[in-house]
Amino acid sequence: MRDRFLAPLEYHKGKGWHYTDSDWRLPSIFLSQGELFALTLGARMLSSYAGSAYANELRSAIGIASPQGIARLSERLPEKTLVDLQQIAEERIIFRPGAEILNFKPKIWEHLVSAIRKSQKVWISYYAATSNSKSERIIDPYFLDIYRGTNPYLIAFCNLRQSLRDFRIDRIEELKILDTKFERDPSFNAREYLEKRFQYESGNQSFAIKIWFDGATAPFIRERRWHPSQELSEHSDGSLTLRMYAGGLNDFKRWLLGYGKGAVVKSPPELVELVKENIKAMNSNYCCGEQLNE
Repeated sequence: MRDRFLAPLEYHKGKGWHYTDSDWRLPSIFLSQGELFALTLGARMLSSYAGSAYANELRSAIGIASPQGIARLSERLPEKTLVDLQQIAEERIIFRPGAEILNFKPKIWEHLVSAIRKSQKVWISYYAATSNSKSERIIDPYFLDIYRGTNPYLIAFCNLRQSLRDFRIDRIEELKILDTKFERDPSFNAREYLEKRFQYESGNQSFAIKIWFDGATAPFIRERRWHPSQELSEHSDGSLTLRMYAGGLNDFKRWLLGYGKGAVVKSPPELVELVKENIKAMNSNYCCGEQLNE
């Protein structure tokens, strides 16, 4: 027990073998070296993302808060070769989450998880960035959607709007769990709900999207699946056409503008107009040698 599991055992002539730490328990989970490394790497990945409410708990649970913790876990493995897993996770594999969330509140996250688990209504004070305004809502929290690791959203039924809404969790300024229970719509399917959107915008209408990408841009498009409904049509000059069905157009607009002249919207007309308006406004920011207020 002492040699294999590092049990805090000592021998005393009068007492015999006994535990020196009454809180110690025999470990019930045995991990291979590969499984331990996967857990270590997962904790490192979580800790690199702002808004990972349970990163510290995960790190503590698998003992990577210190090099001694790694060593203790490694010594429990059937393999005798000890690997410095922490050094590999920290120095050889680097996670870059992108833009950090600056206003994430772990307590709000924890309350939401509790409310979802117990099907309790929640009162929130919410800041909407699109309208630069605040509102108070009573909502039925359905589930959490973490997009790209750094964009945590709550999908909930809004009692004010009487429909499903998406709430950025870091924009929830206050939250109170109410005593009232709610019942989820039995026909609601979370995966189907998410498949209707592009990136994290759902919208109230589904659009048939058609975009042409030139030969220089096409390789960056064909190497990924951007949406479950997408279809690619290849052209002889190396260009391609992307088709998909999704709701919401603002995320499409922002995504397309990132490809500059390499992307041309063919449909729907609403998206064509959005892109044209933005290009016109952007051009006016740089014309005539005028400088904007700094």
